[in-house]
Amino acid sequence: MSSSLAVVVFSPDAAVAFGWALVLTGFLIGAGLGLRFHDERFLGGYASLRRRLVRLGHIACIALGVLLVEIARTSERIGGSNVVASCFGAGAFLMPTTCFLAAWRPRFRLLFVLPVAALVVPVAALLVELVSRAAGGASP
Repeated sequence: MSSSLAVVVFSPDAAVAFGWALVLTGFLIGAGLGLRFHDERFLGGYASLRRRLVRLGHIACIALGVLLVEIARTSERIGGSNVVASCFGAGAFLMPTTCFLAAWRPRFRLLFVLPVAALVVPVAALLVELVSRAAGGASP
């Protein structure tokens, strides 16, 4: 019996749609959190780790969603691999998820290595490709 790891690779259009879905999700989470932000005790107080992680998670949805749109468009423009946008999309999903999990249970902070790797690797790969093209004189 053979087993294989299924890898989901976004098309450029799917990556752009997922990026905008993350932005919308971040807005909706922010709106929900905003209903309680006036309460100084909400999630342990303004300076508490829980509240900071929740704020970081909601902003990560928005910022990483926008970056996913740009990475997908850039990768498509230069004829790069869809794997770059797919890997970044995984990181863009995992980062806010890990923030919310770590706010809920502090032991989940150990998972931050996953979204960080899933964000750094594709950006580095895309940057190497862009620099290579620029050095080689190839026009994107």
